[in-house]
Amino acid sequence: MTAIDSNQRAAEPAWRSRTVIRDGVELAVFELGERSSDHPTVVLVHGWPDTHHLWQSVAPILAERYHVVAYDTRGYGESAKPDGDAAYRLPELAADLFAVIDEVSPGVAVHVLAHDWGSVQTWEAVCTPGADDRIASFISVSGPNLDHLGEWTRERLRRPTPKSVGQAVSQLVSSSYTAVFQLPVVPKALFGAAMHPATWQRLLTAVEGTDPANLTFAPTFRADAVSGLRYYRANIRPRLANPDPRSTTVPVFEVVNTRDIALRKAIFANTPRYTDKLWRRDTETGHWLPYTNPGYLAEIAGDFIETIRGGEVSPVIERARRQGENTSVSGKLAVITGAGSGIGKETAILLARNGAEVIVADINLDAAETTAAAITSSGGLATAYRLDVADQDAFATFADDVSKRHGVADIVINNAGIGFAGHALDASDEQIRRLIDINLLGVITGSQVFGRAMVERGLGGQIVNLASAAAFTPQQGLGSYAATKAGVLMFSESLRAQLAEHHIGVSAICPGIVDTNIVAATEFAGSTADTQQQLRDRMSGMYRRRGYTPDKVASAILGAIENNKAVVPVTPEAHAWYRIYRFTPGLSRLMARAKLF
Repeated sequence: MTAIDSNQRAAEPAWRSRTVIRDGVELAVFELGERSSDHPTVVLVHGWPDTHHLWQSVAPILAERYHVVAYDTRGYGESAKPDGDAAYRLPELAADLFAVIDEVSPGVAVHVLAHDWGSVQTWEAVCTPGADDRIASFISVSGPNLDHLGEWTRERLRRPTPKSVGQAVSQLVSSSYTAVFQLPVVPKALFGAAMHPATWQRLLTAVEGTDPANLTFAPTFRADAVSGLRYYRANIRPRLANPDPRSTTVPVFEVVNTRDIALRKAIFANTPRYTDKLWRRDTETGHWLPYTNPGYLAEIAGDFIETIRGGEVSPVIERARRQGENTSVSGKLAVITGAGSGIGKETAILLARNGAEVIVADINLDAAETTAAAITSSGGLATAYRLDVADQDAFATFADDVSKRHGVADIVINNAGIGFAGHALDASDEQIRRLIDINLLGVITGSQVFGRAMVERGLGGQIVNLASAAAFTPQQGLGSYAATKAGVLMFSESLRAQLAEHHIGVSAICPGIVDTNIVAATEFAGSTADTQQQLRDRMSGMYRRRGYTPDKVASAILGAIENNKAVVPVTPEAHAWYRIYRFTPGLSRLMARAKLF
């Protein structure tokens, strides 16, 4: 599919219009393309306060492959506006959708892409008996099933824990505007006076970062904003107070926007209970995704539809398949360097166990394949690659291969590194260059080649760079190594500031003394071969006695991803050294005189 150029306003699609009448209510319907066996029908359903204009940038992309139908739901745009609230209850809205489907694709099930209240009413439709005869698949964006939401809320209040109550209160705060919307006079007067298209455009640009070129509203915008309030009055209180959660056999793809100002992602946790054909994709995007990133939405919708039709399954859709509870990394693509052993290996296994697809990269391909095999043998998704992070050209080729075969990475963990010890004045130029090339430049290159792709995609992401407690712990014998890790720490802090506007987090992980095989390969400057091995054995013994294992660092990395932590000291001594260096640098310098290595 072709992407939309966000710097140019999308042209008004050449819609063909028709009218569908159900129970005397006229629904304005708009079409692009012709229906055929090769071009099945995709029905687009908008929410509040939009009309079919919401799909102006999405519809033309989908129309390259499908017969696209959009309609103004009752109360909006060119459709009729029945009096009273009862006419806007969900069964009526679902019946409208079925009427449109029967008119535009008689006898052949359609695919539905819906947003906001469009998604809410489509949930009502797909949970209606026999829906799978008329709806082949449902892509839900920023719109929950109200009965599922009501049951979710009840469960959290019925068995209160700090987490469950916190989730319920968080959603209550996010939904507080709906209480105002249900008042009899205030919202009508407010929107009638202040709801101008220019005001709404500025709000979406400020809150969502939406390109104004993508925003087009119907001439009836102000009237639609007022009329649409009846959806809230007719449905929210009855459904949340007395939920009737029902299941569906229609394949469902939930697109969850983690920066949605109205809906917390926790409310979608119960969806697997109500459909056994569920896919889910979480991205760092906002509520009005059809406006903000129409190319992405059209692409994943098309990929999902082709999956349901039995075509080629894209890697993104394959990762999105859901069975059981969702985690913060479920369905994500994670790239980990140095994943053949130690911290990288344990992190790869942990992320895969939590539902991520993992790209396992290591300079030792056999080690990478062993890690990947451990993951796939347990039912996870993993692919091994050989990668020398010091080779910038090879790194760029690797990143390109990953993007082509697996898609843009959601998580990148620059873990590969080597140890180096001994007196700084005894180190050779070759040793220093190799140390910098791997420990520092390898991290910078990895952040660049994958970070650029994340920015271009516009869906956020997380970059995790492995620094070390040595980054803030000056000490004899580790000066050169510490310099590279201090560089990683400061680079990560600076990159975090640069990528914040793109909703890409950057974390620096700073482990202390961890028992990994990096010690066994550590070089000691100015040492003979015999002395070299003695020093390695001494250091390895100290690390083994410390007994802090790599899986604990992996857990800290997962926590950094989940919470977008900036700097993460790992191990008690790392926490202590971090605070000593920050608050009593003189003591830190005094401690550096101890000859540990």
